[in-house]
Amino acid sequence: MNYDKAQSELDLLASIIDRHPEGIGGDELLNESGLGLHRRSFQRRLSALAEAGRIRVEGKTRGVRYFPAVQKSQEQPTTSTGKVTSQDVDPYVPMSPEGEAIKGYVRQPRHLRKPVVYRTEFLEQYQPNHSAYLSAKLLEQLHALGRSPAEQTPAGTFARDILNRLLIDLSWASSQLEGNTYSRLDTERLIEFGQVAEGKDAFETQMILNHKQAIEFLVHSPEQAVVSQDTIVALHALLSDGLMRDPAMCGRIRSRAVEIGGSVYLPVALPQRLEELFGIVVSMAAEIEDPFEQAFFLMVHLPYLQPFEDVNKRVSRLAANIPFIRHNLCPLSFIDVPQQAYVDAMIGVYELNQVDLLRDVFVWAYERSCQQYVAVQQSLVPPDIVRLRYRQVLGEVIATLVRSNQEATAANVLALLPNSIPTEDRNHLVQLVLKELDGLHAGNAVRFGLRPLELLSWKQTQL
Repeated sequence: MNYDKAQSELDLLASIIDRHPEGIGGDELLNESGLGLHRRSFQRRLSALAEAGRIRVEGKTRGVRYFPAVQKSQEQPTTSTGKVTSQDVDPYVPMSPEGEAIKGYVRQPRHLRKPVVYRTEFLEQYQPNHSAYLSAKLLEQLHALGRSPAEQTPAGTFARDILNRLLIDLSWASSQLEGNTYSRLDTERLIEFGQVAEGKDAFETQMILNHKQAIEFLVHSPEQAVVSQDTIVALHALLSDGLMRDPAMCGRIRSRAVEIGGSVYLPVALPQRLEELFGIVVSMAAEIEDPFEQAFFLMVHLPYLQPFEDVNKRVSRLAANIPFIRHNLCPLSFIDVPQQAYVDAMIGVYELNQVDLLRDVFVWAYERSCQQYVAVQQSLVPPDIVRLRYRQVLGEVIATLVRSNQEATAANVLALLPNSIPTEDRNHLVQLVLKELDGLHAGNAVRFGLRPLELLSWKQTQL
C-alpha cells in the first residue's frame, strides 16, 4: 500500500468522523467515505486511527460507533472572560499567506470593516485567456489530478458514468455549504428512494432535490452543459424552485436591491445595469479556454455580481462543473469543504476583491473531490476479457517469439497463435502481444519466464 494513499484514507475517515460528534456507525462511515475498501482493510484503518488517538470507539460488534477523539465542548479554548473562541478550532483548509491575511480581515467584526459596493474595475481587470487567477503550474497540477478514463470520449461521458455518485455527493455537499443538515446517507436515501429524512423540514428536502434536478439537467444533455446566459438562468430556476419568497423570481434576474448576510458588501441594485453586467460576466466566462480557469472565474464573479435574489452561490458551484462535464474531467463535488472557510473566501471576494483564499478552497476542494473519485475511476476501466481468456497463450507466444529472435510484427505473432482461437479474437490478441513486446524490459520479462540474456539477445536483433 502506498504510504501517501493510506495516509489520505486515514485523514478522510478521521475528517468524516469529526463531522459526526453524535457518532457514526461503520456501514454509514464506509458509505460516506466512498473508499470501496474491503471490510478487513476498513477495520485496519479504523484501528490505526483509534491507536493514534484520533478517534474514539464505543460499543461492540454491530453496535459499535466511532466518535471524534475530543468533543467540541472540550476542545474549544476559552478567553480570560470565559467565552469560547471557536475561530481557531473550526475545520479549515490549508492556506497561502495571502489567504491567511484575507481570513484575518474578514473575521473582524462588521463594524471594523469598510462598507463597499460593486467595483466594475475588478471585472475589467480580467482579460480572458490573458489574465489568470490560476498559475500555469497550478493548472498543470489540476489537469493531472482531474484526468479521467473517459477523456477521449464525447463530452459528458464521464459525468454520466458516475452520475449516481455525483448526484449524491454534489447535492449533499453543496447543500451543506448552505447550512442544510441532511447527512450524506439521508441524501442518498432521498435521491435513490424518495425517502425524506426524519426531522428535516421541507425547505432542506427541497434544496437537495433541486440540486439533483439541476445536475441531471447538465449531465443528460451535453448541449445544455455550456456557459451561456440561458444555461445559468436555467440552473437558477432549477435550484431555486420552491425556495424563493416570490416564485416569479425563479430563473429571473433580480429587480430589487439585496444584501449579503455577514458582509458589508452592497451588490449592484439597478436592474438594467445588472442585466448588462450579467451578460458581460457570462460572455467573458464563455471565452476562457482552460476548464479550470473557467470554473474558478464563475465561482468568483457570479456570486460577486449576485444576479439573482438568492441561490447565487449554489448556481456558481454547479456552473463551475460545466467545464469539467464538457471536458470529461473529474467533477468538483465540494465534499468536505468547511462551510466557514468557503464563507470567509467569498467575503474576501466581496469586500476585498481578492481571490487568494477562494483559490485555496477551490484547489483543496478539487483535490478532495479527485480523491473521492479515484476508486470510481478505476472501476470504470473494464477488464480486458480477451487478455483474461488467453492469458496463457499470450505468455507462450511472447516467450516463443523472443527466444526464436523473431521480429515483433503482426504477421509473426499471428503465425504463432493456435488455430483454435476464434477469428474475432485474433486481431485483438495480436495487438495485446505487440503492446507487451514494446514495453518488455528486464524487470517485467520474468512474467513470461524469460531470462535477461534471452531478452538482451532478442532486443539486439530488433535494432
